[in-house]
Amino acid sequence: MSRAALEKALASHRFTECGASQDKSVGWTAPRGLSHGDLVEVVGGQWVLKLAIEVKTVPGSVIKRKVQSEVDHIETTTGRKPGKKERRTLADDARLSLLPVAFSKQSSIMVWINPKDQWMVLDAGSQAKADEVLTSLVKALQGFAVNVVHTQASPAVAMAHWLGSKDAPAGFNVDRECELKASDASKAIVRYTRHPLDTDEVTQHIAAGKVPTRLALTWNDRISFVLTEALALKKLAFLDAVLEDGPLAAGDTSDDHFDADVAIATGELARMLPALIEALGGEATPGSLPLAA
Repeated sequence: MSRAALEKALASHRFTECGASQDKSVGWTAPRGLSHGDLVEVVGGQWVLKLAIEVKTVPGSVIKRKVQSEVDHIETTTGRKPGKKERRTLADDARLSLLPVAFSKQSSIMVWINPKDQWMVLDAGSQAKADEVLTSLVKALQGFAVNVVHTQASPAVAMAHWLGSKDAPAGFNVDRECELKASDASKAIVRYTRHPLDTDEVTQHIAAGKVPTRLALTWNDRISFVLTEALALKKLAFLDAVLEDGPLAAGDTSDDHFDADVAIATGELARMLPALIEALGGEATPGSLPLAA
């Protein structure tokens, strides 16, 4: 779809803060942070969206105390002890009465869409947050669907090979962080932090059947990240070489900073992601499964 059509579709689901008795609100907001700004920003042909989430939480201990107070009052005035069903109703009522004064917590998730290559990348730290984005897009866009990327070799198999052979794929370096998990009933876990991984001890763990679930990597001295067995990238950071290639001049506006940040991030990741997929044997054909450990 066009950028204008996407903007119109998301506008019907713009973020608004929680009402007095509302415990959660999810909606789209301007990526640049402007109160009434565009919901779809385009920088260098790349589309950027931002999903905002607000959650109100009432501590369970507070609800419990309020319910107990109501139960005590009922027992004192009527001599009757409320049953489980009535207690649940009292808990629901207590929660609703406390929501207007509950503290709220807001968070946001950036979304990058590469319309040319048909990629969508989410800056989401968990599957639950990723699901929030997908659910919101499904609500806003009729017929919207995505496919999760699968590679010919599973990340766990590839990471085991790189560690066991002490040979990283072309363009990548193995860094000093790793997690290995036993596949037997013990589920034993070995973690290395700030520790060299090209050691006999690590290869012995691999030979004994422990499977890598996390491995720190650097691509071309430009991007560092931790690859997980689920093909997620954690702790992603752009290194000095990237920032030195495009320094911002003093006095540049916040819009300039936004454009520069987007251009750097999407430009680097648009090269790194295909290289990572290639290192994992290339993208698997639809319907096929990656090689398992």
